[in-house]
Amino acid sequence: MQSPISWQDGVPVSDIYGDIYFSRESGLQETNYVFIEGNFLPSRWLNIKDNFHIIETGFGTGLNFFAAWKLWREMDNGMELHFTSIEKHPLSLSDIQTAISIWPEFNKFMDEFSAQYPALLQGETNMILDNGRVHLHLSWGDVNEIAGRLNKPADAWFLDGFAPAKNPDMWNNNLYKDMARLTLPGGTFATFTAVGDVRRGLQENGFIVKKVPGFGKKRHILIGVKN
Repeated sequence: MQSPISWQDGVPVSDIYGDIYFSRESGLQETNYVFIEGNFLPSRWLNIKDNFHIIETGFGTGLNFFAAWKLWREMDNGMELHFTSIEKHPLSLSDIQTAISIWPEFNKFMDEFSAQYPALLQGETNMILDNGRVHLHLSWGDVNEIAGRLNKPADAWFLDGFAPAKNPDMWNNNLYKDMARLTLPGGTFATFTAVGDVRRGLQENGFIVKKVPGFGKKRHILIGVKN
């Protein structure tokens, strides 16, 4: 089922959750700060010797994925990036294209993505992009059901999916247990939220959690590593 959205000053807003998909100050800068830098990807990818797997909760407009893909191409390390994203309320291709169009640096990436994005948004979709160097696996459905079926170990997590207060069903101990099960030793996570319940849930499931300064008006975010 496609997610109904509204547009406010060029920013997409979920009509289901009443929350924005990215920051009004600068969505791309926030993504790079929270998810790319928060998982230490530039330094980790510098001398990488194996393929890398990111799991994301909430594909949304795809901004996090496009940012990761762009960095991966720039690093040109010869490995494969595997990106698994779970989305309960997928956006139509036209909405994704409109949202991402404000960043022209993604135009070439969007052309390739658009050619494989399905018209029927249910089940699973696998895309092989960038001459086989990037593998995008999209699962449409509830994260509490899908995460429990995943078995490919994760090097990093992008914990997105709207604020816990607006989407409490996603942020629960079942997710944190699946993260603990799937995350490789030394694997990381990053999330825009700093809510105490999230911090404690991750700590109780084997993550070392650190609260660091947030982006823009956000006071703090959480980052962490599998202990």
